[in-house]
Amino acid sequence: MPVMEITDAAFEAEVIQSESPVLVDFWAVWCGPCRMIAPVVEELSKEYAGKMKFCKVNIDDNQDTAAQLGIRSIPTLLLFKNGEVAAQVVGAVGKDVLKGKIDEVLK
Repeated sequence: MPVMEITDAAFEAEVIQSESPVLVDFWAVWCGPCRMIAPVVEELSKEYAGKMKFCKVNIDDNQDTAAQLGIRSIPTLLLFKNGEVAAQVVGAVGKDVLKGKIDEVLK
């Protein structure tokens, strides 16, 4: 399943009420590190298909969600489990770091 682009309006249904854990990538078009981490997130979405949902939120177009969650710098990746933030990664990290966080949340 590819990474799903979601909006403020869809956040509650797609992330908070999700049956499965969700990784949400908060990003912006002008953000260099966001573009660096995007292919890693895509790759992981294929590896963890069926185990975790992957979403992206463009913070320029969806400022409410980013503000509510206190997103101060991007890229910020939040991992949600049962509607709660279970882990957070800030900055363009390596695939192994991200995998470690995902595996922790899936335990």
